[in-house]
Amino acid sequence: MNEIPNTNYIKQLANGSSEFEQHLIEIIKREFPAEKEQFFSSYRQENHKDATEIVHKLKNKISILGLEEGYQIAVNFEKELKNKKTSLYPKFILILETIEDFISNL
Repeated sequence: MNEIPNTNYIKQLANGSSEFEQHLIEIIKREFPAEKEQFFSSYRQENHKDATEIVHKLKNKISILGLEEGYQIAVNFEKELKNKKTSLYPKFILILETIEDFISNL
């Protein structure tokens, strides 16, 4: 994946409020690992419905972290899962790993 996560959109939303910016970052740092784990659990159990719902949640975080290409992959992967297809799984996992590395350093 060539994209690098960033906090540009978070800064834009915060409109100069470092407190609000930090609050949004803390939400992502708290929710992302749990949602990622829920996704893996659902995926391993071949529960495509739950996995699809979690991808839907994760794609919003992908977007907030400035990954436009990653967001589109998540949108397409969500559609795939609804049809019980998984060809985009490797790309989606790479996005999740990239985000995990990024937020661990925030």
